[in-house]
Amino acid sequence: MFERFTKDARAVVEGAVLRSERAGADTVEAEHLLLALLDREGSRGSFALASLGLAGRRESVERDLAEARRRGGLSRADVDALSGLGIDLSEIVSRVEEAHGQGALEAGSRGGSARRSKRRPFAQGAKDVLTQALRVAVARRDRHIGDEHLLLAFTVRGGVAAEVLTDHGVTYEAVTRVLYGAGAGDGERGGGVAEAG
Repeated sequence: MFERFTKDARAVVEGAVLRSERAGADTVEAEHLLLALLDREGSRGSFALASLGLAGRRESVERDLAEARRRGGLSRADVDALSGLGIDLSEIVSRVEEAHGQGALEAGSRGGSARRSKRRPFAQGAKDVLTQALRVAVARRDRHIGDEHLLLAFTVRGGVAAEVLTDHGVTYEAVTRVLYGAGAGDGERGGGVAEAG
């Protein structure tokens, strides 16, 4: 699959690995891919993000992602579902952090491990984004996978990254409109393989 990645898409993947290393994470998470995508300039994905006004709101995106990490990577839909069962996640997070320190529920964290691996594995969420990008490109009949396909993959997968992007006005429909024009591709959400989660 990686042989079909454009230079910009490869740069996003490489940037995600670097972000994972700097964060001291055991794995490359979907969040690292999203932040690396936000780092890009001069690409189709960065053009779409800038056109949708996300370029100037990076801190807000990072803050929202950090808050989701603090809740153990759960989306607001997950939190609402737990609340419907009578489970107050904010209370659980507070108690866990009182006992184990702030950020104790953050997924993919080393938590003090000194392991220094040159090669970090991709977590399932990051693998799913890459796979979804392939599906989006195939559905659009594109011969390559660019960073714009990675962006579209985030918007159709669901989960925390999609939720954060949606909160900032970046949806599948909006990205498609910016990249391909009005009404383009409404039925091409990754070949009918849009996934929640």
